[in-house]
Amino acid sequence: MSARFFGTDGVRGRVGEDPMTPAFVLRLGRAAAYELGGPLVIGRDTRASGPMLEAALLAGALEAGVEVHRLGVLPTPGVAYLTGEYRGRAGAVISASHNPYDDNGVKFFDEGGKKLPDEVELRIETRLEENLPFREGGRVFEAAEGAERYLSHLLGQAPDLTGKKIVVDAANGATYRLAPELFSRAGAWVFAIGTSPDGKNINRGLGATAPETMARLVKELGFDLGVAFDGDGDRAIFADQRGRIFHGDHVLYLAARALGLKRVVGTIMSNYGLELALKEHGAELVRAKVGDRYVAEAMEETGALVGAEPSGHVIFKERFSTGDGMLTALVVLELLEQTGTDLADWVEALVLFPQVIENVRVRDKNRVMGHPRLNELVVEAEVALGEGRINVRPSGTEPVIRVMVEGRDENAVRRIAKELGKKIAALE
Repeated sequence: MSARFFGTDGVRGRVGEDPMTPAFVLRLGRAAAYELGGPLVIGRDTRASGPMLEAALLAGALEAGVEVHRLGVLPTPGVAYLTGEYRGRAGAVISASHNPYDDNGVKFFDEGGKKLPDEVELRIETRLEENLPFREGGRVFEAAEGAERYLSHLLGQAPDLTGKKIVVDAANGATYRLAPELFSRAGAWVFAIGTSPDGKNINRGLGATAPETMARLVKELGFDLGVAFDGDGDRAIFADQRGRIFHGDHVLYLAARALGLKRVVGTIMSNYGLELALKEHGAELVRAKVGDRYVAEAMEETGALVGAEPSGHVIFKERFSTGDGMLTALVVLELLEQTGTDLADWVEALVLFPQVIENVRVRDKNRVMGHPRLNELVVEAEVALGEGRINVRPSGTEPVIRVMVEGRDENAVRRIAKELGKKIAALE
């Protein structure tokens, strides 16, 4: 049996369309509460649909008779952390992460703050089809102090940032209040953008998926660095003084070198240049499937202490069980302080291959991925590319096929990616 609703990051879709309707989310809340038990800790991001879907999820959990702690707007890793603090059996976040505002989703954590394994999500899906009876005993608690508890947790791991000038981009998302507060309390001089959410502007032209504004401001203002978070706060993308982007591959390289690590975990999207650079220093890059939970699983299997996706999900296993954008920023700043370096040093030290990703929007991504001609198209493109890598995969959260092409010649990489994308689109 394969999952119908759960993707790589929970259940996600366009609001008002199945499965992102209040009726379905109520059923999902009831099924999850029956399977996972309570207390259940719930948080959300700043999307306009958040309160509606929160009410539905909460109602379903109450029908199952569990205790619910409602956090309100809080970053995904904050909900994961507070699930343990409130002794919850599970946590739930209503968010579509980096997606546009008219998408939303629901993802769950276990009591340790880890995302659920596939088999548990499948059991929840099975319960969606069951006639689950009403159970008494459901109660709601407003956890108004949750944000401060999470902030205190982060401050306990913050280096002294006195004198640092940082541009903070909160993407009009779940970190819009906490991120500027965190870096200010740690001593930094903060210039904040993306801190005026209106329910529709989350991720719009700002944040980890669009860090150009943040990077430009760092350069224009003469600041030390910038950091951009995504809508739910589990990603972090940086910029150095010259406005150059510093992403998850750079964080892996910095961590491996600064901490003397012999093994780190990336994904199939991690740059080949990172793999070569790590090898030069006696370190191994283990590649996992795309998705931070698969990175976490590979870390468990290999004993690696740090794992990351290029998109900015980073897991420092000795700090926390899941990716946390604000924690990532604090650790990066700490490593820079320990090594007496700045971001510019590491941007220049890691030579990455030109990489292009073509997002091919399709009606049925599974049908396209199963097309008998697809493998032939990829092989033909690999021959044309020569040295480099090509990866074609379905998005776990959108009706999109992602075509990644990587090689030494940037012009060839761009041309081949575009041509292969067009050929894949034509398979429909």
